[in-house]
Amino acid sequence: MDYGRFRYQQDKKQQEARKKQSAIQVKEIKVRPKTDTHDLEIKLGHIKKFIGKKNKVKVTLMFRGREITMTDRGKAVLEEIAKHAEEFATIEQPPKMEGRTMTMVLGPK
Repeated sequence: MDYGRFRYQQDKKQQEARKKQSAIQVKEIKVRPKTDTHDLEIKLGHIKKFIGKKNKVKVTLMFRGREITMTDRGKAVLEEIAKHAEEFATIEQPPKMEGRTMTMVLGPK
């Protein structure tokens, strides 16, 4: 077998492997500590749609100004989102504070 034929077959195998693999994207949902319940329900609908498409979802809670003193309220909002999303998603990273933002990552079950 000549080298050109061998390279051609290897390229074809790699092309087939790339065609079959799926890239997982990380989608982001942003909320605030004072986000109302109806708005959270809308955001949960978006999370469900993203998870249904086999994407991961990063929920970012942003604190502005004096809201930084309400970190317990922010954690409660993220835990509420996680509680409602547990039927179709798993928590890959629990709520974690980074500067003025608190993040949590959800993945498909």
